[in-house]
Amino acid sequence: MSDTKQVVIVGSSFAGLTAALELRKHLDRSHSVVVLDRRADFTFIPSLVWLPFGKRTPEDITFPLAPLYERKGIDFRNITASGFDLERKVVHTEDDEIPYDKLMLATGPRLAFEKIPGLGPNGGYTQSICNLEHAQIAGEAWKRFLADPGPVVIGTAQGGSCFGASYEYLLNVKHQIDKAGLTAVAPVTFVTAEPFLGHFGLGGVADSQQRVEKFFAKLGIEGIANNVITEIRDGEMQLEGGRVLPFAYSMMVPPFTGVDAVKDTDGLANPMGFIPIDEQFRHPHHPDVFAAGVDIAIAPPTQTPVPAGVPKTGQMSETMARIAAHNIAADINHTPHKQMALTELAAICILDAGNNGIIFKADHVLGNSEHAHVVAGPQAHWAKIAFERYFLTSRRHGMVAL
Repeated sequence: MSDTKQVVIVGSSFAGLTAALELRKHLDRSHSVVVLDRRADFTFIPSLVWLPFGKRTPEDITFPLAPLYERKGIDFRNITASGFDLERKVVHTEDDEIPYDKLMLATGPRLAFEKIPGLGPNGGYTQSICNLEHAQIAGEAWKRFLADPGPVVIGTAQGGSCFGASYEYLLNVKHQIDKAGLTAVAPVTFVTAEPFLGHFGLGGVADSQQRVEKFFAKLGIEGIANNVITEIRDGEMQLEGGRVLPFAYSMMVPPFTGVDAVKDTDGLANPMGFIPIDEQFRHPHHPDVFAAGVDIAIAPPTQTPVPAGVPKTGQMSETMARIAAHNIAADINHTPHKQMALTELAAICILDAGNNGIIFKADHVLGNSEHAHVVAGPQAHWAKIAFERYFLTSRRHGMVAL
């Protein structure tokens, strides 16, 4: 039997890219690393909040994956994984079966717009900034809004988890409205599944509730927390309880589920399609399967009246991916493994507000954080720009060590 192994990574955003580059560093070239992704380019998703306003172009915040992976000796295939055979250890694609010795799942989420009637840019009435295509559509809608302004509704629907993105987009929308002199005709409302403003799906970070409430009061934004959206019609959002919010422009982060290929594979995921993992980021029942990023299952630290998922930021995804990649390499190289409980995950989140913003830092995003900090001010805006430039420059050159 040959000792040569093949690692297949499905997905190449924050977790997948990090895992691939880490594995290539730690595995002998006799072992192959194969990456599958339906997208040919990496997109720096945190910058999508700027794209609808013309502050960034797609070329500013993306780079092609194939040349980078080729330089690093990684086999990149611009294809979609359609399913998995965990017994035979193969990944199904439209035209092929790809065998694996170790499988790393970094698929990201499925955007479940269908869970709320009228939600989403394709066949619905709201916008999304969860991927590049949606952000571009949101930009076209923004141009129409500027020509015919009116009320604005931004937020995260029940079952969503990317609260930071909706807050950040809200603050940028408000900045652009005020800058355009539309404050009087375009009141802004924030609707969220969180039990209170500044909860972020984490129970809050330090005094985040007070900070966010104060920020909203200063900017004149109405915040509606702990709410369920029952239906969205053309120019109207129906909330549970009967209130109807009119809007000329709306961006709502949708509920997330696992992708179909994962959700439809027996024994791979929970009912929502998210993948259970242990402290090595290994599947508890399939030891050759690992996962990191938005596709893993994380239980909320506390139950909330309205379903609110736990956010998994790019930084958190990269941390997970490093642990998973280390342990895949340890399996192959017969070296010591690493363990990390999900409660040990740390995070820094920068919410840009156009010329201002808020920075949240927590050493433990789940459970009790002993060193949680919240800072508000213009330094948040410049910190976001600096990090964007650092990240894109380093990743374009295949450097993943922060």
